[in-house]
Amino acid sequence: MAHFLWLLFLLISSATACDRCVHQSKADFFSSDAPLASGACGYASLALNLTGGRLAAAVASLYKGGAGCGACFQIRCKDPKLCSSSGTNVTVTDLNLNNQTDFVVSGTAFKAMANQGMDQDVLKLGIADVEYKRIPCVYQNQNLAVRVEDSSNNPNYLAIKLLYQGGQTDVTAMDVAQVGSPNWNPMSRNYGAVWDTSKVPTGALQFRFMVTSGLDGKWIWAQNVLPADWKSGQIYDSGVQITDIAQESCSPCDDGNW
Repeated sequence: MAHFLWLLFLLISSATACDRCVHQSKADFFSSDAPLASGACGYASLALNLTGGRLAAAVASLYKGGAGCGACFQIRCKDPKLCSSSGTNVTVTDLNLNNQTDFVVSGTAFKAMANQGMDQDVLKLGIADVEYKRIPCVYQNQNLAVRVEDSSNNPNYLAIKLLYQGGQTDVTAMDVAQVGSPNWNPMSRNYGAVWDTSKVPTGALQFRFMVTSGLDGKWIWAQNVLPADWKSGQIYDSGVQITDIAQESCSPCDDGNW
């Protein structure tokens, strides 16, 4: 019994809750940004507005069935002769099915890891040894927004895409209700960053989002998002922004010296 308790203590103490964990892997790149923009998250051309073309396809463990869409990471290659110590920031817009690398990034992002004047040399690496960490997404003067998808049909079916999610969290659940009503209807993740429901309340609509926060979760309430006459293809400001920082379990934690 004493041996079991000691082993349990070692397992618990070996993992620390961190704001940032540094991971070691490899990264490949697409020569064009277009495949990542039209990727599994469903952002399409709107992806190019997220981080100026610095996009990434992430492996399944980071894509998280679509919950990882829109997550921001700082990636740097490990060759100091070619690459800067700060690396580059990317936003996840696609699923990476290549199990040899954690990321396939856009050519724009791959070159951005380079020291000044070394971008073509970095491209010649093809696949680079990298280290990365998740970082908060920051959108200056931009709230979380929802785009009503073209497939929506007021009042029978509603599909929305989440855009400009700040902070360092994942949206794991989402509900919709008429403004002022306590009767919430759950929405389902259709794919990627797109949520939908065929049980659409009438009138103006409010949303609430369950996001990871620490090692648990919390609800974020957007009180008045869609007008009663909402229309397909339109983007609406939620009036809120997510700024929470989720915790990871790792040892050691990032010391911040990037």
